[in-house]
Amino acid sequence: MTPTILLVPGLGNSGPAHWQSQWAEQYGYPRVEQQDWNRPRCSDWVRELDKAVRQAGPRVVLVAHSLGCSTVGHWAEHFPTVSVVGAMLVAPADTERADFPPEVFGFAPMPQKLLPFPSIVVASANDEYVSLARAQVFAARWGSTLVEVGALGHINAASGLGSWPAGHVLLEQLLQRL
Repeated sequence: MTPTILLVPGLGNSGPAHWQSQWAEQYGYPRVEQQDWNRPRCSDWVRELDKAVRQAGPRVVLVAHSLGCSTVGHWAEHFPTVSVVGAMLVAPADTERADFPPEVFGFAPMPQKLLPFPSIVVASANDEYVSLARAQVFAARWGSTLVEVGALGHINAASGLGSWPAGHVLLEQLLQRL
């Protein structure tokens, strides 16, 4: 059975130029919808992720970006994860940074527990929201394979990736491993 790919956007949602939005349009992947994209509360985001996972079906692969990665980690610590068979965690924003947006509530400290499903962390060498060294730490603690993609900034719309075909190849490789 082919898993449902569920997109988990970060702070502010993913606008039309973001690869997540383009994947939703191009491949029909559903996304987790949040009540408040700009003043997120971790408990609310985790609850909405849990609802979306439950509705997505018996086999789910999460594709998270930025604050969505932290959401996945917090969710995995508190909810049954049996239907999630994998995750692609792209540019995990470091919620413990002193300069992290103050309107974001409850996401720090970063989740540190081993994820109970196969995962990859995709990291950029020049991400303004997480250093490569911190992304390496997150990947190690989550039990994720780290994929370094060079200097792509925050791997978002500002990175000029369009539909990010190379990222979709990484997703396909993860799916083949499952």
